[in-house]
Amino acid sequence: MSTAMEKAAILVEALPYIKKFYGKTVVIKYGGHAMLSRELKEAVLTDAVLMKYVGMRPVIVHGGGPDITNMLKRVGIQSNFVDGLRVTDADTMEIVEMVLVGKINKEIVARINRIGGRAVGLSGKDACLFEAVKKCPKVQTSEGEMTADLGYVGEISRVNPGIVTTIIAEGYIPVIAPVAVGERGESYNINADSAAGRLAAALGADKLIILTDVEGILRDRNDPGSLISVLRSAEVPALIERGIIEGGMIPKVECCLDALLSGVKTTHILDGRAPHSILLEVFTDQGIGTMVEN
Repeated sequence: MSTAMEKAAILVEALPYIKKFYGKTVVIKYGGHAMLSRELKEAVLTDAVLMKYVGMRPVIVHGGGPDITNMLKRVGIQSNFVDGLRVTDADTMEIVEMVLVGKINKEIVARINRIGGRAVGLSGKDACLFEAVKKCPKVQTSEGEMTADLGYVGEISRVNPGIVTTIIAEGYIPVIAPVAVGERGESYNINADSAAGRLAAALGADKLIILTDVEGILRDRNDPGSLISVLRSAEVPALIERGIIEGGMIPKVECCLDALLSGVKTTHILDGRAPHSILLEVFTDQGIGTMVEN
């Protein structure tokens, strides 16, 4: 148990950061293990509420892959993936939207409100926040490179952040499900990392924080002590070539680089399994995870 003096020291350490980030927008991509554990849910959302009360402007973009998979199993639909992207036919898209927008989004909003914050839930379809086109990735097959048909998987073509800035101005925390609208009104399933990065850029956010299930980027995956605390964008290509950045970490890092190129000041890849990882990164001298910057 911390003594009163230790608590005072923590507040003093946090003061310069509170001053630095007062009034700044921080987009948090909430996903992975942090969404599965009750303790971690409370920690992440409490961090967001605290940030709000010290004058920051948190915005949450959430995922929900495991919940979607579980619901698909319950209705007898098999989950298929291509390069980590869920193949989304019309029936699957209905489940995706139901789980992300109708279940997870409202659960997060209710939890924030119970903690003491004020939250409003949105999907990317509200006020055409996310407009999207069909995503047609290239994949390698035994017959060479081919275009994969993933169904209603989209990539964002335009962000219209007005509804989010209005909600922020009224003192609420926006909570956003990564579902987008197509040109004919159809729904698209959007990668949550990508949605968070594009929204951070559109809002002119000071920070983009991506919660993951690893410590950050390690020079040696078997050595937690090899964490790269600060990664410069110029270093990324060589680290990918050497296999230090690989697999599912590549799109997360690319999302950070895109956000930086679009004007976001700093980006962070944090271990969502660590309680209060957001506060430790934002408000302490040591920080945790990997900060990606220009």
